[in-house]
Amino acid sequence: MADLRSNDNDSKRAGSEPTREPDAYGQAAMLLVESLIHALIARSVISVADAVEIVAVAAEVKQEIGLELGDGPATLQRSVTLLRAISASLKPDIKRE
Repeated sequence: MADLRSNDNDSKRAGSEPTREPDAYGQAAMLLVESLIHALIARSVISVADAVEIVAVAAEVKQEIGLELGDGPATLQRSVTLLRAISASLKPDIKRE
């Protein structure tokens, strides 16, 4: 009799990629950098436009060298997507300056 507890969505099946938990170091680093950017803006050390440019440059550099550094295409895309999301979250504040 077939095992009725089996599930086609079970990530532990043979041949499927195991689910990975988010990288704690990466999450902490992203939070720290985002906090630093916001603190620099709040203290008028850099403008919001400067911050957006810094993040845009980081995304460009990541795209240019990510594969060379050993990032897989999916990892590279996730990294660039995160950087673009940070940039997009800052852009509305440019008008308020």
